[in-house]
Amino acid sequence: MTDKPETKLPSGKLSPEALKRNVLSYNGAPRPEVLIGPGVGEDAAVIKWPEGKYMVFASDPIVGAESGAGRLLVRINSNDIASKGGDPAYLAVTLILPPSFGEEGAARIMREIDEECRAQGIAVAGGHTEFNDRYDRPVIMGALVGTADKVMRAKDISEGDLLIVTKHIGIEGMSILALDRPDLLSPFMSKAEIAEILSWSEMTSVLAESRLLRPFAKFMHDPTEGGFMGGLDEICSLCGLRAELDRESLAIHPLTRRAAENLSFDPLHLIASGSMLAVVPERHAQEALSALAAAGIEAAVAGRMGGKLEAPLPEPAEELWRLLKMEKKDAR
Repeated sequence: MTDKPETKLPSGKLSPEALKRNVLSYNGAPRPEVLIGPGVGEDAAVIKWPEGKYMVFASDPIVGAESGAGRLLVRINSNDIASKGGDPAYLAVTLILPPSFGEEGAARIMREIDEECRAQGIAVAGGHTEFNDRYDRPVIMGALVGTADKVMRAKDISEGDLLIVTKHIGIEGMSILALDRPDLLSPFMSKAEIAEILSWSEMTSVLAESRLLRPFAKFMHDPTEGGFMGGLDEICSLCGLRAELDRESLAIHPLTRRAAENLSFDPLHLIASGSMLAVVPERHAQEALSALAAAGIEAAVAGRMGGKLEAPLPEPAEELWRLLKMEKKDAR
């Protein structure tokens, strides 16, 4: 059985009634400061801005994905807001869908967006929906606005500040691998172990640790492309300081280690959403770790910031895309 409708829609916008039924009914969490939200004939949202707050803005797309695309759209944008110490608040969604998706396809994506937004306290404040026969896979764009109490700047990082890393390395990359290429994992993992890795997709949000770390952190980063090392190099390039990394302190799950050994990849270069990298003054590090532990979030000090960065860092290497294209016979 499939969720997709049998009737293909023509290119263009949904009718007003279909739009109300399949898109505009999914508004995420109610926020009273959204004075004008999504509606037929409304060209833009109107939001009463909280006094004394900073606006944090992020925008990222999901291209081609179908299963879980709406949930993922919210999380990748929310993680960017959280990394700046902000609370995600107002989301605008652009859906450009193949006509074969029909009304139910639009509604399915919007239901996922609505559920994740409600879980995170985000209002869907506006957007755009259309069907376009130039596309055979969905293109979904999120523009997310959040509020923050302070500004986090990389220039405030100092030599001696500590690097705190939450959860374990490679959460998102491993969950994608288990979803898209379980055939690569099955020669050395059981079905139960692959299912466990699949469940890691529920750990990809970093909003909870952001809220705990922001009182102490000078800077936070959600390491995505290039994995943990790519994210760390980006911080070093921004602040102009090198990192003194304690690799033994980095949490790498035993299943990730086993996959890395059998598929010959470096887990530190595997896309790593779900793990927050925070730069914290040494005097606040223990308090920050205690706050995370009290909330049941694993974390460790993985090194400290050193002296001046003397040479440009290499471009980040990402392991996931190579793995997804790997032939099964290429694995050990």
